Amino acid sequence: MTNKPDVDAGTEQEGLAEDTHPLAAEVEALRAEIEQLRGESLRERADLDNQRKRMARELEAARRFANERLLADLLPLFDSMEAGLAAAAEGDPLRAGLELTLRQLHRIAEANGLQEIAPVPGDGFDPERHQAMSMAAAPGVPAGHVATLFQKGYVLNERLLRPALVVVAE
Repeated sequence: MTNKPDVDAGTEQEGLAEDTHPLAAEVEALRAEIEQLRGESLRERADLDNQRKRMARELEAARRFANERLLADLLPLFDSMEAGLAAAAEGDPLRAGLELTLRQLHRIAEANGLQEIAPVPGDGFDPERHQAMSMAAAPGVPAGHVATLFQKGYVLNERLLRPALVVVAE
């Protein structure tokens, strides 16, 4: 009879070992699943953070360039007013009013990020900001430099709105 309890104890231990083995496998499977979910959660959080940063950059760009179309539409007005100033006689009250109006327009445009590109003869030709209309001999101006300005260019918050039209010295 003493053997019988030993056999039962051995059988019972084997049963426990068999019961814990499936539990250990299930625990490991659950741990692997938790790690997978943790990794997915981290990736989704990083994606969300990247998307938030991208949206902030796009919003800032939209804010900086929201008035781009309006300012681009005003460029011919600047050109016309400057041509009118060139044709107006000195001392004419109409000229003085035109100068004041043009100054106010420039001030408003500059407050909104618009800057003039007005190279003078002798300035280096910058293909990023200037558009060469032709090449001509220009005494006193080095080759490859601006000889004449046809039309001013404009930059809006460091983005080229219209290149300056120039003649380049040969």
